[in-house]
Amino acid sequence: MDYLSIIYKYYPDNDELRQLLLKHSRQVADRCLQIAVKHKELALDVQFLEEAAMLHDIGIIRCNAPSIKCYGSEPYIRHGAIGGEMLRQEGYERHARVCERHTGTGLPGYEPETLEEQVVCYADKFYSKSSPDHVRTIAETAQSLKKFGEPGVCKFLDWAERFE
Repeated sequence: MDYLSIIYKYYPDNDELRQLLLKHSRQVADRCLQIAVKHKELALDVQFLEEAAMLHDIGIIRCNAPSIKCYGSEPYIRHGAIGGEMLRQEGYERHARVCERHTGTGLPGYEPETLEEQVVCYADKFYSKSSPDHVRTIAETAQSLKKFGEPGVCKFLDWAERFE
């Protein structure tokens, strides 16, 4: 799979947003790959992990989040579901599931199930598109998840124990 061609297909004219998406996605992908190298016992599908990390936020193009140069009509909370629809149209079911399951620590009914889904979801939490040069610590990330409830914080901290 050539994930860059998919990104350029959906982001042909919005260079500023495309560059932000590529930076954020590369940060997430690199963290995923570090986890895969450090934890060979998990037997992660490294190629898929990189592809899925690079495509996990593809749906932001259709969302309304002006602070990160997104001028679509959908609420931002739907970017994962939208990305899932986009990737299914491209024939990438497995990648679509990662899109749908990476928001927060998983939305009700869309919790990350596979190890690869969990790793992308976990890695994503350290990087914000609104502050692309800042890497959150585990403590900062846990704090940022508190607004969504204690179960998500506990899930994230469990992942931190497993993946760090």
